[in-house]
Amino acid sequence: MRLTRQTNYAIRMLMYCAANDGQLSRVATIANAYGVSDLFLFKILQPLVQASFMETVRGRNGGIRLAVPANTISLLDVVKTTEDNFAMAECFEDEGSDCPLIGSCTLNGALREALNAFFAVLGGYTIADLVEPNPMLAPLLGLDLAAAPPAA
Repeated sequence: MRLTRQTNYAIRMLMYCAANDGQLSRVATIANAYGVSDLFLFKILQPLVQASFMETVRGRNGGIRLAVPANTISLLDVVKTTEDNFAMAECFEDEGSDCPLIGSCTLNGALREALNAFFAVLGGYTIADLVEPNPMLAPLLGLDLAAAPPAA
């Protein structure tokens, strides 16, 4: 299974905001830190806000931040929010397949078991698990937490 670029950067955006210690972050600053376009991150931001993982603060000094604690956002929740399809093979699709074994194939069961194991591992990790044990994350992202003003 390969996650989309959207999911990859959704997780990275959440990590950035978690590493920014509750301060407001600007999408342009996050985009610059990761070397991607602002437009791309704005597109990713919408489902994260709708899922109540992030919130936006409007205005001249506005920005984005986590809407809930980082330790409550599982990787599984993010992946399920940002990925459209978890079909590992043609027979996972809703329309079915042309395979003559569709009614008695054990491959489908094995792939489902693998997908469930993948989901179980993702469900065991949170955004906090990716950020807290890594003290070098903030400096690598260009965050100067000592100079950051408190969030509104």
